[in-house]
Amino acid sequence: MAKTPAQRLKKHGANAALPQHQLPPVINPSTSRTPQKAQSNGNLILIAGVVASLFLFWYLHLLTLNQLTQLSAGLPMPDSLIGGFDQGFVDQLRTAMDNDARGQLNYVHKTAGTLFPLIFGFTWLLLIGVNVARKPLRWAFWALPLLFAVVRLWGNAAIDGMMSAGTLDGGQVALASALTVAGWVLLLLNLLAGGAAVFLNRKSAPARGAAAD
Repeated sequence: MAKTPAQRLKKHGANAALPQHQLPPVINPSTSRTPQKAQSNGNLILIAGVVASLFLFWYLHLLTLNQLTQLSAGLPMPDSLIGGFDQGFVDQLRTAMDNDARGQLNYVHKTAGTLFPLIFGFTWLLLIGVNVARKPLRWAFWALPLLFAVVRLWGNAAIDGMMSAGTLDGGQVALASALTVAGWVLLLLNLLAGGAAVFLNRKSAPARGAAAD
């Protein structure tokens, strides 16, 4: 049976041949995460977010809400009216849609109607963060997707409350209409801000390259 290092020292003293213990080699002594790789990972997440936002916009506004017109005698859903709506239109819509149809609109608001503003807002926050270096401008641009998400979710709740109310109130209609218009305006402003962020990043890229040289 092999002797332990302590037994060898006791028997042979300083002449004992002790086995050399070595630490296991380090598998990854240096990190491979470079700024370029981090930028690439951010771009992949950004592309996925843009694709998901486009799909959800198509699914919500061009497919689902359009299909619901079959349950409202051809009347459009309030979410689709860029210019808003008045109490007369809402009265007609409430008359045309029964409880099941209103329930389907409410379900759309809880699913795609919730996912779209959240995913779009997150994607635009990332888009602006990646492309805008100046903090004051970045925070100003970030306010737009945050406001968009809040206004769209609030608008969903306002429309559902308006459609399910026992007695229609003019204030409810005015609030839901204002939030709907604000949501469309903020969507347009976000698209413009995203384009401006990408333009500013490309414009400043040659200057950064010249400074590095």
